[in-house]
Amino acid sequence: MTSRTSGRRMSLNPLPRLFAGHYAEGVVEETVLETSSVRRIRIVSPTVKTLAYRPGQHVRIQINDPLSLYGLLRPGETLRSYTICNFSREEGAFELRIHLYPGEGIGLRWATSVSAGDPVVFWGPQGDFVTRPGPYHLFLGEESATLAFQPMIETLDDAAPVYALLESDHETDAIPIDGVSHLQRAFRCGASAVASQAMLDALSAMELPDRPGRAYIAGEARTCQLVRRHLINQRGWPRTAIKIKPFWAVGRRGLH
Repeated sequence: MTSRTSGRRMSLNPLPRLFAGHYAEGVVEETVLETSSVRRIRIVSPTVKTLAYRPGQHVRIQINDPLSLYGLLRPGETLRSYTICNFSREEGAFELRIHLYPGEGIGLRWATSVSAGDPVVFWGPQGDFVTRPGPYHLFLGEESATLAFQPMIETLDDAAPVYALLESDHETDAIPIDGVSHLQRAFRCGASAVASQAMLDALSAMELPDRPGRAYIAGEARTCQLVRRHLINQRGWPRTAIKIKPFWAVGRRGLH
């Protein structure tokens, strides 16, 4: 006998039922092009009112169903992760600010084409790239990282100074950020963001307090590794004082 629910044939794929508690459905309420390279997307869902969230966490937006046959065969072409920039349990909504990088990919296509009224399936919030108490805080990264840092910085105690070294291609591409008491910028000037020498040179010249604080490194994977190595080997920071979150790497999909 064929099982039926509400008069419809049940799927032969058991995975959606097994994972039902891990994702939620929402609707895009608004999209705004804040700058030529940053798009803000507001998503509403009644499920948001029941979710736990810490600034710095991300959601995974479902571009293609990971539990479908296509998704099982091509898992790298299903989900893309974006840090939540605003989260309102009261309004049942959250917002994403997405860097529109030069290139192509399923995430970029979604971010540039999605519009108000479009349905969204999301997984999360999730992740442990969040702030921790410390004598001061240091944020290091490029354009994609800058967008993730803002909600983290907004929650920090005013008593702990906030340092940041933020990289972009040119000064005109620099993404604004608030709440940083000691802000420095680095510019690639057309050079690659991969293993960025501009970031390393600026970090080597950056004046920091004598003792380690708490560091948060994000962005391109190889640059993240080099920046962490500098803090450990050149500045004497313990590994436990450093949080690292590679968002992207050449040749790898869905890294963040």
